[in-house]
Amino acid sequence: MREKNIIGAKIRNLRQEREMSMEELARASGNTRELIESIENGEIVTSLTPLIKIARALGVRLGTFMDDAPQKGPVVVKKGKSHQVIYFSGEEGQTKESALEFYSLGSPKSDRHMEPFLVDVDIHKEDSYKLSSHEGEEFIYVLNGHLELLYGHEKYQIKEGDSIYYDSVVPHHLHALGENKAKILAVVYTPF
Repeated sequence: MREKNIIGAKIRNLRQEREMSMEELARASGNTRELIESIENGEIVTSLTPLIKIARALGVRLGTFMDDAPQKGPVVVKKGKSHQVIYFSGEEGQTKESALEFYSLGSPKSDRHMEPFLVDVDIHKEDSYKLSSHEGEEFIYVLNGHLELLYGHEKYQIKEGDSIYYDSVVPHHLHALGENKAKILAVVYTPF
């Protein structure tokens, strides 16, 4: 997947601009050196949580990894057809395949504080879930399908037309339920 290499290359460039070693970035972000190296080399599909921690350690917005040509004015994406797709595993320990496809709706806007996405959410094939957490907030609106959000010790089922807004610092996991993928509008805010 080409997108893994784009994110990895941007992380490497930012790390080198700041004259940080992989070890220093790993320590500052609370990740392992091996994870940083694998992301930079495009060898894995990362989850959102380590990427947010890397962005914070580098002092940039999460969206920096998705930006192409920066734009100061309004950004228009026609009919949700974003050309910027980022693949995430959905779990920190699972790095072989994508379970979430994020279509960025704001990537050209360079001074944004929110990250809006259309997200295709795959069905989780296992019964065990590894919850993850990161600073910030998330807003989810279900466009179609049926989802389950594990949030701390609680479970929330949300369907087409439902929305949920939550603090991402609470450990959480989102996955589709039933026989089909789900599609959501997600807005992620992470302070930096």
